[in-house]
Amino acid sequence: MSRPVFIALIASLMALNALAIDVMLPALPYMGEALGITSENERQFVISAYMVGFGIAQLAYGPLSDRFGRRAPIFVGLTIYVLAAIGAAFAPNFVMLLVIRAIQGVGAASTRVIATSIVRDRYSGRAMAEVMSLVFMVFMIIPIVAPGIGQLILLTAPWEAIFIFMAVLGTVICLISYFYLPETLAIGNRRPLTIGSVFDGFRIVFTNRVALMYGAAGMLTFGALFGFISTSQQIFVDIYGFGPYFPIAFAVMASFMSISSFLNSRIVSRFGMRRISHFALLVYTTLAGIWLVISLFGPMPFWLFFVLLTTVMFMFGWAGSNMNSLSMEPLGAVAGTASSVFGFLQTVGGAAIGSFVGQQFNGTVTPVATGYFTMGALALVCVLIAERGKLFGVGAEYSHTDFSHHEAH
Repeated sequence: MSRPVFIALIASLMALNALAIDVMLPALPYMGEALGITSENERQFVISAYMVGFGIAQLAYGPLSDRFGRRAPIFVGLTIYVLAAIGAAFAPNFVMLLVIRAIQGVGAASTRVIATSIVRDRYSGRAMAEVMSLVFMVFMIIPIVAPGIGQLILLTAPWEAIFIFMAVLGTVICLISYFYLPETLAIGNRRPLTIGSVFDGFRIVFTNRVALMYGAAGMLTFGALFGFISTSQQIFVDIYGFGPYFPIAFAVMASFMSISSFLNSRIVSRFGMRRISHFALLVYTTLAGIWLVISLFGPMPFWLFFVLLTTVMFMFGWAGSNMNSLSMEPLGAVAGTASSVFGFLQTVGGAAIGSFVGQQFNGTVTPVATGYFTMGALALVCVLIAERGKLFGVGAEYSHTDFSHHEAH
């Protein structure tokens, strides 16, 4: 498989997760009205429930994929995703919708864990960071277009049709993966599925200071992002009056993250993952602090809010993809387990943080700005712990392609 095709396929698998969140953002008011939910903040639980299922299930997919290979577990997960999407379209009440959404997240968890594991199976060091940046660039097309797709569906069909659209696209990607996705974990590199081996895999992950701290930093920055996504519809529509044009503003914001990922793929081999992620995190936190201070003095004009938001999101693109690669770099021998642990931390921890930030929405952008600044500062602390207090070091980064799993020996 050529690298462009490989990147497109991995990005498509990961994009199903973004689709399950972003395509329904314009429909949240209609879903709440149809199911008797009047509180705007309670509607956010449609996203939160999905994220909880998505996060918890990742702990299982990692050891399973290390034992049975990458293909079988991901097809089980995709099947669950599709069936749950169909079920959500026929949910009789809000509680049942939340349950089904959590189940859909359980299915989608396979795409996050196993797609990352497949990339780590084939690449390491700066080569992995470059590939992950390109994957993330393609993956970010979904947040750019998904709200617009959701808005178009709502113009011609009820909100239930959005779930049917998810099911159809999930089926198509599942079929493409079945015929073209290679098995990247050799039989000789598979780990036994016993309690001892599973706990040993988790021990390897949790005792690696660098990997764990970068994983925690990713969780914190993702939590801030999720806090914004949860309230984005309220911010753009209720505060700034965008109405049906909300998807356009959201797409412009997301496009900055995609551009950021593309630029990262071009410069990471020259400057390294550490230097880029440390610089981006410092700028991210500083700008978020400026945003927070300004917001305390009253309503913020849209142009200023949007400039600060897009710049922060641009820096998130640089920090996020590189910190994810840095967390996986030392753990190639247990890539599936490592991916599941960090996926769990970033998703469940990030969703909990983001839900808390979202529930603080008070008709201003101050809660979101507070979330970005606080999480950025805490992520910086994690990075300092990982690097023993020194920023911008090169570290043990490699640029070669790794197919050998030398870490296992």
